[in-house]
Amino acid sequence: MSDRSKVRTKSKFNIKDWFRFTEKGARMDMPMLIITMILLAFGLVMLYSASYVYGIYRFKGDALHYIKDQAMFAAIGLVAMFAASKVDYHVFRRYAIMLLGLVYILLVVVLFMPEFNGCHRWIVIPNVGTFQPSEIAKFAVILLFANMIEKNYDKMKTITYGIMPFAAVLGSIVVLMFFQPHLSGIVIICMVGAIMMFIGGTDTKWFFLAAAILVIGIVAALIIWPDAIHYASSRIENWLHPENDLSSAGYQSYMGRLAIGSGGLFGLGLGNSRQKHLHLPEGQNDFIFAIICEELGFFGGMMVIILFLALFVRGIYIATHAKDKFGAMLVMGIIIQICLQAFLNIAVATGTIPNTGISLPFFSEGGTALMMILGEMGIVLSVSRYANIDRG
Repeated sequence: MSDRSKVRTKSKFNIKDWFRFTEKGARMDMPMLIITMILLAFGLVMLYSASYVYGIYRFKGDALHYIKDQAMFAAIGLVAMFAASKVDYHVFRRYAIMLLGLVYILLVVVLFMPEFNGCHRWIVIPNVGTFQPSEIAKFAVILLFANMIEKNYDKMKTITYGIMPFAAVLGSIVVLMFFQPHLSGIVIICMVGAIMMFIGGTDTKWFFLAAAILVIGIVAALIIWPDAIHYASSRIENWLHPENDLSSAGYQSYMGRLAIGSGGLFGLGLGNSRQKHLHLPEGQNDFIFAIICEELGFFGGMMVIILFLALFVRGIYIATHAKDKFGAMLVMGIIIQICLQAFLNIAVATGTIPNTGISLPFFSEGGTALMMILGEMGIVLSVSRYANIDRG
């Protein structure tokens, strides 16, 4: 860590820090900004195409029901992104613990909110809308882990510094999210946290130990609850052969694969999806990638994948050129979260893995998620400014 960042970390709170721009002449990483803006624009276009039929049928002819909210959140997110890109990213580390405390409060409050589809995932704000605390929890974990890894980098191979504090944070969040329940959110947070720990220097033997404990736990659960074997086998069967249960669990997966297959190489044309006419559930959300492939074909689907790959590669470049460990880990955590989520969503839509209920960043409907992603990308751009990367 540079001497300058050490001084900044130890200094007392000063409101001027929030308005301290990075060094004069330093510019944000333009390739990353361009990739982000393309993903955002592409996502808004495809969300409208995938959702307007649902809006007409379910909201009294309002074809703009989904897109107008998403566009509003996108505008707010863009303001947050450009503001965050101007703020010295070291400022955020001061509020890592405070943000985690807020997340704990929100994850408790959400359990008392109205149930939706059998879950308590959304906090309702009257006359404003709803938001998911889990989206804030993702960033809180990334921010806190980046801070802890930088502070204890030389001790990360010990159980006291490299395992226990991270496990305590993940474990407490997992317990609270389990009661929602929000299993897909748990998967994302745990995987991002584990990857950050691995990159940060946690000894690999602890990961093997955790894997062994997980396997033992699963075996024990199957022994204690034999019915779980039948449940697990039925889920695997519905994943591999969704056509065998079109009356319930296999329907969504089957219709999603049907949409992808019917798109062929070049698709049916933008706006011409058949499955979005109330055939494919959550076509504007978890299965929007299937609609993209149906309308834009194989090449449209590959375009989405290439954009996320470009985001990942450029993120790695920014992280490796960061001025300090905190900035590098912050960028890695954010980029891993976004790209991992995209990978899992596409894997579900294509039938590569069972349905997990994970949305596609930048594309799926969800204002909280979009605002958080854009705000996080602003922090990535702030790190790139501070690194003053040579753009050739």
